[in-house]
Amino acid sequence: MIRRFAAAILFALGLAAASTATPQRKRAPAPPLAKPVPQPKAAPIGDIARVVLTTELGPITIELDHKHAPITTENFVAYVDQKRFDGTTFYRALRLPWGDAPNGLIQGGTSNDPKRVLKPIAHEPTTQTGILHKAWTISMARYEPGTATGDFSIMVGDQPALDADPKASGDNLGYAAFGHVVGGQDVVLKIYNAPVDPAKGEGGMKGQIIAAPVKIISARRLADDPAPAAPQP
Repeated sequence: MIRRFAAAILFALGLAAASTATPQRKRAPAPPLAKPVPQPKAAPIGDIARVVLTTELGPITIELDHKHAPITTENFVAYVDQKRFDGTTFYRALRLPWGDAPNGLIQGGTSNDPKRVLKPIAHEPTTQTGILHKAWTISMARYEPGTATGDFSIMVGDQPALDADPKASGDNLGYAAFGHVVGGQDVVLKIYNAPVDPAKGEGGMKGQIIAAPVKIISARRLADDPAPAAPQP
């Protein structure tokens, strides 16, 4: 019962790849996808892809699980390699009033900018990947399954309600978790604690929009690490 209630609240609060100016209940037609831009041949991705998001509050290092979530990891790396995250922001801080504080998530990315988004990707549920929404997990935002593009969330605290639940009714596929923050957790918490504007946001996201969104200066791949660090508890 508690899990179903938590899931309902999280879904109502709008964990979706949405522009902060567009209500989800009255979605506008999807913007055209970005035109393909010629890119140099991408470097291969090993079992683990390491990415540093350099924000104006400091760097966040993420290890992406290519072995278990190949589709989602390759999508994120494509945005990194094509520099589509450069100049975007972390724009949302969801602070949940239950569990051990701090509890919730931060969200950032392309905000459906038609000049940045790539083609949506197939959904990889947690029942398939085995990657659960524990603290510091990175996960793709979406509308329906198969609509994720360039918006993502980082968990602040465990969020089991975002995992797939085959026993639940309706859309029970959860969100696609695909890696963990392994450095810069203090930066994640700074973003989580950034002041929000109570007047900004639509529907369930009202009051969750960061008043001065935190800029992602750059997102770059690091050399693959054959012995990835474990996420910090």
